[in-house]
Amino acid sequence: MADTDLTVLVTGGSSGIGAALVRMLADRGYTVLTTSRDPERVGKSQRVPGVRYLRLDLADPDSVEALGNELAEVDVLVNNAGESQSGPFEELPPEAINRLFRTNVIGPVRLSQLALPGMRKRRHGRIIMVGSMLASFPLAHRSSYVASKAALRGFATAARQELSPFGVWVSVVEPGSIATGIGNRRTKYLAPGSVYTDDVTTMLGHLDDNERRGISPETVAAVIVKAIDTARPREFYAVGSRSPLPFLLKRALPRSVVSRIIAGRHGLNR
Repeated sequence: MADTDLTVLVTGGSSGIGAALVRMLADRGYTVLTTSRDPERVGKSQRVPGVRYLRLDLADPDSVEALGNELAEVDVLVNNAGESQSGPFEELPPEAINRLFRTNVIGPVRLSQLALPGMRKRRHGRIIMVGSMLASFPLAHRSSYVASKAALRGFATAARQELSPFGVWVSVVEPGSIATGIGNRRTKYLAPGSVYTDDVTTMLGHLDDNERRGISPETVAAVIVKAIDTARPREFYAVGSRSPLPFLLKRALPRSVVSRIIAGRHGLNR
């Protein structure tokens, strides 16, 4: 049986995977905290009874540091919140890349650092990084997002080796296509008259269609709950997009062939 006498903080708990996870954890009896850039705008119908909603803007270092006292008492941290971004590599604005990495990498890493002293002293803790299968299977015009999720996985994989002797386990969950409506919130960059317009339009159309037909947020949330509950969680969990088949193909086929398959799945001929 899982030890539910624990405090869990889930970032980005007002929609998508985060909202599904918050509901599951609260139903199981965990003490749950979650975050939103503007908690006051989280409607009553979206709120889960008994869950505390905290203010957090991952792109703002001061906002991250302000959660230090809360994080000191957290037993499980799920770094779920993030930004989805698309645009041609050549045309991505520097500030957009900077903001993306503050949100998807620097913020989650710092939250983890703030939570670790308490976890280490209690000799029990879980840190779950919610990544993306695009980190394993890069896609054209998603370079900044791919790089941010790959960086997050790198931090997590190395940190796991440092922290496991203290009973603190770090895991990465990489979802594939998920039906969360994230396509409507994705930040998109494309210069007027860009030579990449046709490619980007085609890729986004296929990406949005894949996401509409993707797995539910609850499916991903259930995998995260498993990682929290397990005595020795795995380093890596992949869910959705026919996993584990893509990872088997990645081992069996040349990298260039896998890249062409990924491009073709999104309407691009490479």
